[in-house]
Amino acid sequence: MGRLLVVLRLVVADVRRRPGQAAMLLVSITAATAMLSLGGSLHGATEKLYQQTRAATAGPDVAAYSPGTDPTTITALKSLERAPEVVAHSGPHRQYYTSLTAHGSTGAAVVQVAGAVPGPVDRPLVTSGGWVRPGGAVVERGFATAMDVHVGDRVTIAGRSFPVTGIAVTAARSVYPWALGIGPNGGPSDGGGLVWLTEPDTRALESPDVEATSFIYLKLRDPGAAEAFARRVPAIAPAFEDTWMNVRAWQLVADQDATMLKGSRPILVIGSWLLSFLATGGVATLAAGRAAEQTRRVGLLKAVGATPGLIAAVLLAEYLALALLADALGLVIARLITPAIANPSASLITAATGPSGDTIVLTTAVALAVAGLTTLGPTVRALRTDTVTALADAAHRPQHRAHLTRISALLPTPLLLGLRLIARRPGRAVLHACNTAATMTTVTGLLVIYAQPLKGYPGSPMANDLRDASQHHVILAVTAALIVLAAINTITVTWTTAQEARHTMAVARTLGATPGQITAGLSAAQLLPTLPGALAGIPMGLVLCLPFAGSGTVWPPAWALFAAALAALPVTAALTAVPARLAARDPIAKTLNAEAT
Repeated sequence: MGRLLVVLRLVVADVRRRPGQAAMLLVSITAATAMLSLGGSLHGATEKLYQQTRAATAGPDVAAYSPGTDPTTITALKSLERAPEVVAHSGPHRQYYTSLTAHGSTGAAVVQVAGAVPGPVDRPLVTSGGWVRPGGAVVERGFATAMDVHVGDRVTIAGRSFPVTGIAVTAARSVYPWALGIGPNGGPSDGGGLVWLTEPDTRALESPDVEATSFIYLKLRDPGAAEAFARRVPAIAPAFEDTWMNVRAWQLVADQDATMLKGSRPILVIGSWLLSFLATGGVATLAAGRAAEQTRRVGLLKAVGATPGLIAAVLLAEYLALALLADALGLVIARLITPAIANPSASLITAATGPSGDTIVLTTAVALAVAGLTTLGPTVRALRTDTVTALADAAHRPQHRAHLTRISALLPTPLLLGLRLIARRPGRAVLHACNTAATMTTVTGLLVIYAQPLKGYPGSPMANDLRDASQHHVILAVTAALIVLAAINTITVTWTTAQEARHTMAVARTLGATPGQITAGLSAAQLLPTLPGALAGIPMGLVLCLPFAGSGTVWPPAWALFAAALAALPVTAALTAVPARLAARDPIAKTLNAEAT
């Protein structure tokens, strides 16, 4: 217990002494675990929301649609009630194909005739306002969200104005904009939203110019057999053998709802691994930057009699504790965000849904691996250093190569200093280039997605627009997270390099280098690996897009890709300017005196 308390106190003291570094580590791992958790949570997330909505609204197991409202169609639909598998039904009902106008915008709509009290099958859940009443309309929530309609607003349906008395959700139909179930005359539809009106209010829609469809909702004894029942409907109701009919099992509705996330999940999964890589690079930079200080701390702990196990616990505990905290924050963020991403149309009940047990184990393992593996090397090297050497913390004599010295003498001072810093830490330059490549990979994917023309989803261009918007929002969020994390890493690398090279830079200033040249040299150390990293990110991004590309994929022009890569240079220069300038302003005498003592 005493050793645990010692470790805890040392960790807390270290975090208080360097809150900025702790915050960088926390942000890096939180972003990676949140994105990884989101990618894992989306698998089956829409189906869970659909099942919750279906249970809350007594959703049907099967819905059968047939064009027309003639007695023959109604009789054929009613014959399905007598099937031995059916235990309850609602309808036959009618729906009319028209349009809804609100706030100057018009959208395709299907108007369903609704009673004052819903039947035993399909009982829409009112999420705002109340149920239908004469002279009032209830709008499905996904449609209301798309049209920016709220309770109390007035909408125009087929030329008549109605107040919106309620907003509701239902599992009887697919999410907006697939609410129609079947198109006019049994053909394909262009998508649309659902509106409920009372029977008297729909009488004005009964005209030759307005197409109508009849439908019935069925509840089966075995919901799992809904697809098999749907295939048997022509045999159960022979009248449908010569009539167009659309029979939809609840499994088909759930599958169609999930198509909204068809492109979002792979974006999140790939983005999470890229973020994990950036987080690893950031933590490795922090650990390497503190290597000298950690070596001295090891010497002090050894001098007072600490065991190797206790010393290792002290060095690793801070990183592992922050990794676990970041993992917890990432999981919480994923749990809060997942319902919104899994329900982009807002047509389902937004209930709590989040990471599964497997996802939690995976994200925790990744967080601990990022923190542990990147700090293990510096920790082992510090433990292997003997006490006297660790306390002395002597500087290492650099290797001088005469031919390199003659060549470098011809370079401008900022470039010479930048190359000198890269030569001292070549691994860090490679790491910075890899960070830039990972960010440019996602930017390339973003350009590829935005280069695609808007194609009409079969029979439903509105659905395609909504799904494309969802994918665009997801990849924009992933790209923004990667850019922010890459920016943090760039600032961290610049500051760490400046602190490690402060004695070298002080000597350079005594030999005539100006603070401006020192600042430019520190920036050059990051700019030189930025360009190859950005250029390497272009083919990497294109390769990642290949598995999702088809024969009609449109690739962005080369100039756009190279322009994005070259834009990394001024961005890196701006990010490195402030920490480099601050480091260059340290007094020469103070720096050299600190080294002497």
